Amino acid sequence: MSDDRRHIAAFLEMMAAEKGAAVNTLDAYRRDLDDYLSFLERSEVGLVAARKDTIARYLRELSQSGLKPASRARRLSAVRQLYKFLEAESVVAESPATGVAAPTKARALPKTLSVDEVDRLIEGAARAADGLSGRDLVRAVRHHCLLEMLYATGMRVSELISLPRSVLKGDPRLLGIRGKGGRERLVPLNTGARVALARYLALGSSPEDGVSAMVTTRYLFPSRSAEGHLTRQRFAQDLKETAIRAGLDPDRVSPHVLRHAFASHLLDRGADLRSVQSLLGHADISTTEIYTHVLEERLKRLVTEHHPLAKKSP
Repeated sequence: MSDDRRHIAAFLEMMAAEKGAAVNTLDAYRRDLDDYLSFLERSEVGLVAARKDTIARYLRELSQSGLKPASRARRLSAVRQLYKFLEAESVVAESPATGVAAPTKARALPKTLSVDEVDRLIEGAARAADGLSGRDLVRAVRHHCLLEMLYATGMRVSELISLPRSVLKGDPRLLGIRGKGGRERLVPLNTGARVALARYLALGSSPEDGVSAMVTTRYLFPSRSAEGHLTRQRFAQDLKETAIRAGLDPDRVSPHVLRHAFASHLLDRGADLRSVQSLLGHADISTTEIYTHVLEERLKRLVTEHHPLAKKSP
């Protein structure tokens, strides 16, 4: 066995004995480090003699071979752990992996729905209240109200379900929301959301089946849950059922997807990124920039549809 392979064997033995690494973890390390060692052998560089540029070349080769960023990052992590061990054992004076930048993973685009799909959801929720009475009617109207408000404001689901009744004070066209980190913001309510909210509140004022108890609670959407308000799990479950009735794949629909739809549809219709940042309650605009793909697509359409040379054949 070569010195390089002995070093790797000693590293894996340490991982098993001192770190308690599982068999599958050890196998993954072994595969990744065997691949790195094969690269070193092709490059005629020894494990101990490798330098930072050696590892950088290894990562470039992996990239050129088509390996995904996540897999390249995992290989680099294994190499780093190996050299950290060799440094601790005084086999190398300093790890050559120190300072080598990890491959950046492409940020996944947010899942969203089309305007037509959101319309189908909301219309389906409105129709679901037809013919109901008592508590069933209240629940159906509440769900429709939640959907209208979520899509109208882009609130986080945790913000929506825990809204206090005190938000009803003041201008009915605006809601004051306390978001992450205690940051406050104002979000507008469109006509559809205001009508749905008024219908829900009217039912809550009715003595029928005791639902008038709603008006005495702290929360706008009260529940018998430990929190005192509707739970996000219950809302998500109701939303899945609404999606099925609307003919949509329930796996594509969630409260957070509706928040994404709110932001994407605003940008697609010309809203600026700073305004959307404010409405979503993002502390940093870099979080909102995930939606720039919407702006890019809109610009492409503008050029394709309106530029005088766009439709001319080459």
